[in-house]
Amino acid sequence: MLNEILNEPLVLASRSPRRTEILQAVGWSFEIAVAGIDETRHAGEDALHYVQRLALMKAQVAAQRHSGRLVLGADTVVLIDTEILGQPVDAGDARRMLRQLSGKWHEVLTGVALVRVGECACTLIDHEITRVLFANLSAEEVDWYIETGEPMDKAGAYAIQGKAAPFIEKIEGDYFNVVGLPIRLVYKLGMRI
Repeated sequence: MLNEILNEPLVLASRSPRRTEILQAVGWSFEIAVAGIDETRHAGEDALHYVQRLALMKAQVAAQRHSGRLVLGADTVVLIDTEILGQPVDAGDARRMLRQLSGKWHEVLTGVALVRVGECACTLIDHEITRVLFANLSAEEVDWYIETGEPMDKAGAYAIQGKAAPFIEKIEGDYFNVVGLPIRLVYKLGMRI
């Protein structure tokens, strides 16, 4: 069973370079099949349902084009208080997010879906939550980090595995979840198929 799941090539319904890097690092064979979906949040939808719904939609759309294949969908957001922080729209938005995170705990939520359509159809959905504590950031640190360009395509405007690493005080939970893919959760779901 162990070798079966790790040896089954995945279809990754994501264009995230971080998810690609994590799958490559663990040696899980995959191909990318981006699923263009509407990522608008539904009225009253909480963060957990939002990331799980998007992960499932991405996987379902890609699975329709890859019948019989195991498709992985994932979506990650940063949640502080009750506000969802997605990817910043510009440098000003990144600055706002980083100031909001400064000196506080926040949560990183990732919804994960594994879907296979066809003869051996299956759908599994779950999520991972990791808590992260940011250091108090000076205005200089925020400006420097934004000038690197790194925050612009990251949920919450930071990359824990990149230039923001010195700003992270603590994490509680799965580090890879903060990077963008809770690989242990993907593995455990795959073992159930």
